[in-house]
Parts: sequence; C-alpha cells; structure tokens
Amino acid sequence: MKTPGVINQGAFSEVKNQIKSACKKSGRSIEDVQIIAVTKTFGIKAVESALNASITCIGENKVQEVELKVPQIQNRQNSEIHFIGHLQSNKVRKVLKYVDVIETVDSLKLAKRINSISHDLNIVSNIYIQVNTGNDIAKYGFPVDEVINIASQISQMNHLNLIGIMTIPPLNCSPTKLNNIFNKTRQIRDNIKNQVNPNCKELSMGMSGDFELAIENGATHIRLGTILFGKRK
Repeated sequence: MKTPGVINQGAFSEVKNQIKSACKKSGRSIEDVQIIAVTKTFGIKAVESALNASITCIGENKVQEVELKVPQIQNRQNSEIHFIGHLQSNKVRKVLKYVDVIETVDSLKLAKRINSISHDLNIVSNIYIQVNTGNDIAKYGFPVDEVINIASQISQMNHLNLIGIMTIPPLNCSPTKLNNIFNKTRQIRDNIKNQVNPNCKELSMGMSGDFELAIENGATHIRLGTILFGKRK
C-alpha cells in the first residue's frame, strides 16, 4: 500500500527502469542523470525517505519549507538541497543559509542580490539560470534571446558560480513541442558552456510526466515529485 509523502519502492524501481531505458535510447550513462526529489508540501519524512533511497538531491519550492525541513535532515552531509521555486529578493538571505544550489535565477536583479549577500557571507553561491524556453507568459525565466548576454554578466559576478540552466515548459505541451523546448534548452546550455562559462554544465529539466523525453534531450537533473511521493493534498 502506498503511503503519501513516502517513496514507494515499487514505483521507484519503475522510475529507475524508465531512466535506464531513456539513457540507453539516447546513448547516455545513467550516472549522468540525477534525480531531484521534490518534497513540496510533504514533511521531513519525504526528505528522509528520499535519502534512504539513495536520492541525495532534494528540491524545495518554498522558503518556509526550506527553513522548516532542512535543519531536521539527519544526513545533511550526504544531501544537496536545490531551491527550485520562484525566489523573491527579500528572501535570498534566508535561502542561502540552507541551500546548496538556487536553480531559479530569473532576473538580473535577483542575481545581483544573491551576489551581494554571498559577498557579505564570504561564500560563492552555485546557481542555475532559469530560461523561459517555451515563451510561456505564466512562467518565470529569461527570454531565449537574452540568455547569452545575461550569462555573460552573471559570470562576471565574483560570488556567483553559474553551473547550469533550468526550464519549466508550459502545461499540456504536445510531445513534439516538449521535445523542441528541451532540445532548445540543451542548445542554450551548450552555447553558454562553450562560449561564455565552462562551468555551466548542468541541465535541469523534466518532471514526473516528461522526464524520459528530457533525459533523451540531455537533462542532467530531473525534478520528480508526484511519481515518487504520490499526489499532493
């Protein structure tokens, strides 16, 4: 029987098989793909169940949940916390206290704020640029035609380490449109890596309903929630 908010081992085994199949289809190694367990709205048991299943990367969407759950993680040294929700500038200091990567840098203002606070804290913060590849008015992220210039400016900030790109496609995309969005996002990552910043290697795209297609298009990180933990309230 499935317990909401705790990883079901049968479901997880099927996910691993799907990842393996997608990697084989695209000529990739399964070691090149990392699951981000998205524990939004679920409690600390979801985090612990992911870590117990050897998923070491945890994704959180809300600042309040980061503050609540991260201090409770028993195996903190074996975990990596990614912030994957929209981040307001006035919440940056709180988030930097707990997370290892901010995936959703969607404005130059936010990048400058993270850089400034990182300077105050004497740290270098790992970030991804969020790209609105699907040109969806309901989604955050930089327009495609601005990304190279933005990546160049961010790469000049001494307390930011641009290590990846992330995208969230529009809802209810056809497989063809999804494939085009994922492919274009990979090309953006490749262009930044080759032309601007060689540290920009990661590619966060794909969720419970489309992660196989994302893997086939080069995703290094897939953000899985419902397929692992069940439906949210």
